[in-house]
Amino acid sequence: MAGVCLAGFLAGPGTIAGAQPPEPAGEPSPGQLGSGQLGSGQLIFGEPGEVTAIVDGDTLMLCDGREVRLVGIQAPKLPLGRAGFAPWPLAEEAKALLAELTLGKTVTPGFGGRRGDRHGRVLAHLFDAEGRWIQGAILAAGLARVYSFDDNRTLIAEMLALEREARARRRGIWALDFYAPRKAEQAGRWLGGFELVEGRVLSVGLVRRRAYLNFGDDWRSDFTIALDPAARKRFEAEGIDLQDYEGRLLRVRGWLKSRNGPMIEATHPEQIELLEE
Repeated sequence: MAGVCLAGFLAGPGTIAGAQPPEPAGEPSPGQLGSGQLGSGQLIFGEPGEVTAIVDGDTLMLCDGREVRLVGIQAPKLPLGRAGFAPWPLAEEAKALLAELTLGKTVTPGFGGRRGDRHGRVLAHLFDAEGRWIQGAILAAGLARVYSFDDNRTLIAEMLALEREARARRRGIWALDFYAPRKAEQAGRWLGGFELVEGRVLSVGLVRRRAYLNFGDDWRSDFTIALDPAARKRFEAEGIDLQDYEGRLLRVRGWLKSRNGPMIEATHPEQIELLEE
């Protein structure tokens, strides 16, 4: 174990000594990742380390003391010392899967965006010695949801595809109502949670440089997606005209807040999926 950690430090930041970036295997398959190899244009690989402890379904500890949060996914949550916090369904199963995939094994972090959070954790994609993409394996098993941020968008499309397949096959969390997508007209029942909400956009408005996708006639009470000026620029940079969402059936993911009715703030395009009609 000490050897693995020492070798990682000798390699230097952003490199793996004497090695090429891992090639994905298992879930997802190389075909699901495009060319079958993740080049430096997608991820920059860091120091490998042996996994010594599992915190929950999306967080683990390495032998050198790094705490790694698997970026891009949200596994069912455990209390982790929070008073009055009830564990989410299948939280222990998600933790057990992460242990099965990684505990006692050497993993390599890959970075495609911001590398750390305010808790001091490393934010990374993880790959084992055979190139298995750990996020992909968890999503394929249906034991996590895609949970993305505007400053960490690498491989979101691939993760969404794996999530969709798991949901269609009702694997893991997708067999439970607790994680089911919510109808836009019922979104107010789920305030305070991270949710997937589906519905048809009735209108698109612009007020004081903020854009609003309205799902009902009354913006004071009906579900809305809000975008601030920075988010609007990200959508525009991807060639997305927000007016094109009008009349479209879509799915959005995010934390449901109460602001003139239930609302989700969209910060990047991958939060919104157009649904087949």
